[in-house]
Amino acid sequence: MIQISNLQKKFGEKTAVNIDNYLINQGDMLGLVGNNGAGKTTLFRLILDLLQADRGKVTINDIDVCKSEDWKNFTGAFIDDGFLIDYLTPEEYFYFIGKMYGLKKEEVDGRIAPFERFMNGEVMGQKKFIRNFSAGNKQKIGIISAMLHHPQLLILDEPFNFLDPSSQSIIKQLLKKYNEEHKATVIISSHNLNHTVDVCPRIALLEHGVIIRDIQNENNSAEKELEAYFNVSVEENIETETNTEEETLTEE
Repeated sequence: MIQISNLQKKFGEKTAVNIDNYLINQGDMLGLVGNNGAGKTTLFRLILDLLQADRGKVTINDIDVCKSEDWKNFTGAFIDDGFLIDYLTPEEYFYFIGKMYGLKKEEVDGRIAPFERFMNGEVMGQKKFIRNFSAGNKQKIGIISAMLHHPQLLILDEPFNFLDPSSQSIIKQLLKKYNEEHKATVIISSHNLNHTVDVCPRIALLEHGVIIRDIQNENNSAEKELEAYFNVSVEENIETETNTEEETLTEE
């Protein structure tokens, strides 16, 4: 499905992504985890051809994303609310997305129906523009719009952000069901390890732009490994900060 080869992206002296070779298979449900600045969003933007790589390439179903736009026909993504057209109502936006993929209004209505519990009566029929919705409801609109045309590749950056616990639980169920029913490849990033472990049978751990671990997560088996990694990272950061403070005091 997705082949990443010799991919590198730098911002100044900082290397944001540096992945030699990584394969994401058709039907995988992959969770991308890492600390702030690990390169998760940059990697998504490279996959979606929203950033130009310094070297290397990404292919989706053997299509080089930089050389053809054919992959967009079967790809859905929501990275942030910059993807939304905020001067439309949710209804107008959903119908616009549907029209892009050749869906009639009644087809769009049918595809929105499974998200009724997720929207919780706060999205449709509100008679206001997307820009006037809360961050949580904008998140819901973005996720639904990404899934509307039943893409074979779905990419969501921090989909649990801004959502209340009930909505987080519902979207986890919807994503699992979508992956199973459509045999779609679903890739999410999240700071929330519990949600990621609950949803994803495969987890990629990113550190300084490098995938340092590719973890098979059976029956939440990855939870302890991830918790141990992030706890060690925290302890190392605290120790580094303490040593720096001590050195500063000594110099003074």
